[in-house]
Amino acid sequence: MRFTFLGTSAGTPTASRNVTALALAVDGKRDWYLFDCGEGTQHRLLKSRYSSARLKAIFITHVHGDHCYGLPGLIASANMSGRKEPLTICAPDGIEQYVRNTFAFTDVHNLRFPLHFVRTDDQGFQYDDGQISVQAIAMSHRVPCFAFQVKEHPVYHLDESALDALEVPRGPLWGLLQQGESVALDDGRLVRAEQVRCAAWAPRSAIIGGDNDKPDLLLSALQESDLLVHEATFTEDVLARVGPQYMHSTAAMVAKTAENAKLKHLLLTHFSQRYRSGSGAKEYSVNDLYKEAKLYYQGNLQLAEDLQSYQLEKDKALTRL
Repeated sequence: MRFTFLGTSAGTPTASRNVTALALAVDGKRDWYLFDCGEGTQHRLLKSRYSSARLKAIFITHVHGDHCYGLPGLIASANMSGRKEPLTICAPDGIEQYVRNTFAFTDVHNLRFPLHFVRTDDQGFQYDDGQISVQAIAMSHRVPCFAFQVKEHPVYHLDESALDALEVPRGPLWGLLQQGESVALDDGRLVRAEQVRCAAWAPRSAIIGGDNDKPDLLLSALQESDLLVHEATFTEDVLARVGPQYMHSTAAMVAKTAENAKLKHLLLTHFSQRYRSGSGAKEYSVNDLYKEAKLYYQGNLQLAEDLQSYQLEKDKALTRL
């Protein structure tokens, strides 16, 4: 699973960071998924390997502008580029109204492809396209907000020695078993898929969080996840000064949750614009966020950067590309 950060700033962009957006692809496949779509996301995409033509679905965590203002522009540009495939947008209440009203008032009337909106705040929401499944987890923020738990579907291979031992003839029956179906042999025996196939690797799972001031809401889901992508808008000292009314997490809060969950990999993002990097850092540095998180988390900690990609490998290692 490849994660490419298209924006890592909180609230407003900076000279080096755009507002929130994340592209996810399963290994080398051309199809991909977008999580949040802040203003300017389509400009960031021009500097990436991804195009709107192969975008399968969009997931929006909540209605705040730094997570959704890029949606109408991205969809309109995809329309002008000739996209014809349907596009699914999974989002809470308000996003469909925002997009459709924007189009109504900006003379966008004839989309060449259908938009399918799915409410993530409906009980039982789940997205599943046969490649990944996505579930929504309610977060704590000023508006309804969700994290998305992404799980890849297992990829199976057949055990040829088991097939030979059961005397399953080569041909169409092997294909049916590969797809998970049971088959009947000429002698009346029933062969089940689980007898002759196994997962090529343990399926990978990641949580991509929205804005949230209670990371512990994810503790249960983290028990079955390999990676958490979560906001770290402030350090503890800045939160103490600005107050809790914005309902964001600090690096320390997220790190403590990740450590309690014994999580392998933690990717922090959504940094307040006051935190700068390199020569641009004055009073506050993004490295302050890293130092604070590292006090509490012993796993693999990374700070996301715009246009940087990370690969969650099949062996569950996280590689910076």
